[in-house]
Amino acid sequence: MSAATAKLTSYPVWDRTVRIFHWLNVFCVLALIAIGTVILNAKGLGVTNDGKIILKTIHVYVGYVFAINLVWRIIWGFIGSRFARWKMALPFGSEYKEQLKAYIDGAKHNKLVGFLGHNPIARLMVALLFLLMSLQAITGLILAGTDVYMAPLGNTIKEWVATDSTTVELVKPYSKEGINAEAYKEMRDFRKPFITMHYYVFFILLGAVILHLVGVLVSELRERNGLVSAMITGKKVFAEKPFDVD
Repeated sequence: MSAATAKLTSYPVWDRTVRIFHWLNVFCVLALIAIGTVILNAKGLGVTNDGKIILKTIHVYVGYVFAINLVWRIIWGFIGSRFARWKMALPFGSEYKEQLKAYIDGAKHNKLVGFLGHNPIARLMVALLFLLMSLQAITGLILAGTDVYMAPLGNTIKEWVATDSTTVELVKPYSKEGINAEAYKEMRDFRKPFITMHYYVFFILLGAVILHLVGVLVSELRERNGLVSAMITGKKVFAEKPFDVD
C-alpha cells in the first residue's frame, strides 16, 4: 500500500498549553529580533536617542512577555501532558537512547521511523533553543535595568548610580543628571559581559531559528505526518504506529 493510499490514524500530541506557548513565542522572538536589529543599526538608520529609548522600552515589554511565557513552558515541562514533559523533549535518559538507536537503525536500513513527539534529532534542537532563549531572557532582564532602568533591577541600578538618595528619581536613560560618574562607570563595567553575551547569543539564536525552520520543512516534506499543522490542531497522522506511542 502506498503512502498516498495508506489509512492514516490521528494521534493527539501537543496540548493546548504547548501550542499557545509555541505561537506566542514565535511572535515574541520575531518582534524581539526585528526591534533588536533596528536598535543595533540605530546610528545608521538615523534613530535619535529618544527614538532609541522608545525602541528599547518596547523591546523590554515584549521581553517580559517572552520571559513569562518561557518560564511557564519550563514549569509545564514538569507538570504537563506526556509529550510536553522534558523527558520526552530533551535528549537525555534511557528512553531517548532507545529512540536514538531506533532512529539510527532506521536510517541505516533506509526505513523511516515515525515519532509522535520530537524525534531524536529534533530533541537536540529543542535543548539548544531553550538554552539560547533562557540566556537571552536572563541577560535581557539584566540589561533592562542597566540601560533603561526598567524592572526587575531598574530601581536598584538607579540607586547604585545616583549621586545620593535625593537624586535617584532624577536618573533617566541617556541623561547624566543626578548621576555619580564613578558609580556609573562601575555599573557599565558590570553590564559589559551581559551585553556581550546578549549580542552574540542573538546571532546564534537567529541561526538556530533558521536551522529549526529548515528542519521542520524537510521533516514535513519527508514524513508527511502533519508536523506543522500539529501546532494548530494538536494532532499528527501516521500510516503506521509511531515508535514512541505506548
